[in-house]
Amino acid sequence: MDNVEYVYTTGMTESEIDEYLQAGEHGVLGLAHENDAYTIPLSYHYDGNRFLFRVSEHDDDGSEKGRFLESTETATFVCYAASTNESWSIHVRGTIENWEGDVDERTLNSWFQPFRLFDEAIEDVEFTLYELQMGTVIGRKTVGQA
Repeated sequence: MDNVEYVYTTGMTESEIDEYLQAGEHGVLGLAHENDAYTIPLSYHYDGNRFLFRVSEHDDDGSEKGRFLESTETATFVCYAASTNESWSIHVRGTIENWEGDVDERTLNSWFQPFRLFDEAIEDVEFTLYELQMGTVIGRKTVGQA
């Protein structure tokens, strides 16, 4: 492997993980039911205490997301950024459940990026907030090039 390019990575400190998560806005949530996997790209909100997702549900959705959210024992969320020489990634694993907090639309707009509609009318879209309990958190970042 004399001609393979690579960069060195290292683990992040708790404060670095906290900083990256608070600055980030999106990633991919992995869910599972028995031997079936399901992933969803989602915006998130992390304020140092709560790790929340805004999940849309449609009347004609067939509730696939809902079935996976209900049946997943341990969810994994990954957020990252990568370029040729610099990168970072954070994996958060834990239980996920409906968040029972109360929040108004102004706060939702400050917590999350604008929602992306895909061929649906806004009147047909409802949002539910879910909280990921941060059981295991691992962060890595690049530190140099060989």
